[in-house]
Amino acid sequence: MQRIRALADPFLLMLIGTVILASLLPARGGFVSVFGGLADGGIVLLFFLHGAKLSREAIIAGVGHWRLHLTVFATTFGIFPLLGLGLSKLPFLVPDMAAGLLFLTLLPSTVQSSIAFTAIARGNVAAAVCSASFSNLAGIVLTPALVAVTMGNHGAAISWQSSEAIAFQLLLPFLLGHALRPWIGGFVSRRKAVLTIVDRGSILLVVYAAFGAAVVEGIWHRVSIGSIAMVTLLCTLLLAAVLAITWGAGRALGFKREDAIVLLFCGSKKSLASGVPMAGVLFPAAQVGIAIVPLMLFHQIQLIACAMIARRYSAQAAAGGAIPDAAATA
Repeated sequence: MQRIRALADPFLLMLIGTVILASLLPARGGFVSVFGGLADGGIVLLFFLHGAKLSREAIIAGVGHWRLHLTVFATTFGIFPLLGLGLSKLPFLVPDMAAGLLFLTLLPSTVQSSIAFTAIARGNVAAAVCSASFSNLAGIVLTPALVAVTMGNHGAAISWQSSEAIAFQLLLPFLLGHALRPWIGGFVSRRKAVLTIVDRGSILLVVYAAFGAAVVEGIWHRVSIGSIAMVTLLCTLLLAAVLAITWGAGRALGFKREDAIVLLFCGSKKSLASGVPMAGVLFPAAQVGIAIVPLMLFHQIQLIACAMIARRYSAQAAAGGAIPDAAATA
């Protein structure tokens, strides 16, 4: 039943519907610039709101767990990219899919779902807020840097134009939103439902624009159902490997139960909300649609797996037991 509810995630259905719409009715002619402009505006608003939602108090409360945060950071921007480099070299992958698979491993962790799953599993929520927020903040700079180092032969590059887009569409709105938090933080916190619509609407706009451009360039002639099935399998194996690594690291480093849960959830996730806009900035327009396919697949797989694990941990904590084996739970 839990699997069925996860698979019926309304946002997943909206993503699928957007891909179908873009496949049947891609933007053409003058509408390309219209939807491109809307997508760019959505990205700016999205990162502005992310900055406004970043709580300084929560960060200060969790900063003392520096060993935990460094381990999450090393997993997110170290172990994940190394695994991604290995997977991207597989000879049977379509080159653009291989690029997308590598790209997803370079992204920061999620914020909302990492914190939510940590809370469900009765972990250290303050530390989760700190780790996830720091990951997203660092990712604005680190993800483009890692793309420049690892993806030059995949078509992604850091040109002056893309650097300018990163600064004006991602970094500056984020910093401005955070600077204005003392004045707008309460407003943002009280309107979570509206902000969720803005978050998801911005992502859907970027997905529509990206897939529309890819359809015009013949995406469905270059990517088969078999390729999508293979990438789905690889995303599942990637998540299982990182879950096993973070679970083992939590025990090896002697973290308390609450902190080990933070490492498991913050260290194993990748952000769709950050990844889709970044792909639009870092990849050529015709390549973005294919590049974000692995990320969309991984996003859904991580939600299903982590929801099951979090509920299992919650039940175990209620019974007064130890943390179960994450790999066995998944």
